[in-house]
Amino acid sequence: MSATAGPARPERSSRRRPRRRSDLWPALVFVGPATVGFLVFYVWPAIRGTYYSFTDFSVLSPPQWVGLDNYRELLQDELVWNAFKVTALYVVINIGAQTLLSLGLAVLMHRLTRSMAVRGALLLPYLVANVVVALAWFWMLDYQIGIVNVGLDWLGLDRVAFFGDSAWAIPTVAMINVWRHMGYTALLIFAGLQTIPPHLYEAAALDGSGEVRSFFRITLPLLRPVLAMVLIITVTGSFQIFDTIAVTTAGGPINATRVIYFYIYELAFARFEFGYASAISVVLFLVLAAVAFAQIKLLRAGESDLS
Repeated sequence: MSATAGPARPERSSRRRPRRRSDLWPALVFVGPATVGFLVFYVWPAIRGTYYSFTDFSVLSPPQWVGLDNYRELLQDELVWNAFKVTALYVVINIGAQTLLSLGLAVLMHRLTRSMAVRGALLLPYLVANVVVALAWFWMLDYQIGIVNVGLDWLGLDRVAFFGDSAWAIPTVAMINVWRHMGYTALLIFAGLQTIPPHLYEAAALDGSGEVRSFFRITLPLLRPVLAMVLIITVTGSFQIFDTIAVTTAGGPINATRVIYFYIYELAFARFEFGYASAISVVLFLVLAAVAFAQIKLLRAGESDLS
């Protein structure tokens, strides 16, 4: 008697497939401390500062609700408008010079050399504390004993009161920070240059395009998203200038360098007008948010011409 053999069933593996481990918990372990720090040192102070902006608060007594009085006073405060004007002048000089010089350095590194030693040398000023940089330049530019003015004397030129003349003070502070941040910004742009395919330059060279034409027709358009990101970071950071002013001019001469951050500091920690200082801080936050949003839209930061 013969039996028809049925289809062979695959033998079940005695080993179970390993379950895929979720990356959620390891991610939370690494992100958790930073998130807690962000909430404690940024979000919570921002919420309290917004509340204080509607109060009369001097630390020594409980805050008293005054509504929009601080904002009305802000609109009539000439020192606030002067501080915004001085800050805007600083930002224009700092960002204009820093962007152009950094772009030039980045292009030179990309086209001529990619030496790690050169990159390290460019980054050295950024690694020095801003207060140290400010003090070093403060002494070098001193009217009496500064090496720069001694050199001008030796050349037969008139000495310059870099920090004592209202016409020179803000440009001097701006160029000090250009010197410090220029290398770091150049490295950011250099990283963007490395994403541009080399064959585009080769094809342009075959068509007879020179270095200058290739820069304006290929480099700048393809570098636009990186430049947008760099401008957003540098412009936002420039509005927050404080330490260089604090250790050099302290807002002088005659409010010529009293930027908005330094004025907020004076109101809060010298005059103990924390409510009014908070109101100015809220306005500054809104201004920076509007500037960043305008930059993103105008520069099309989220788009790329690479396809």
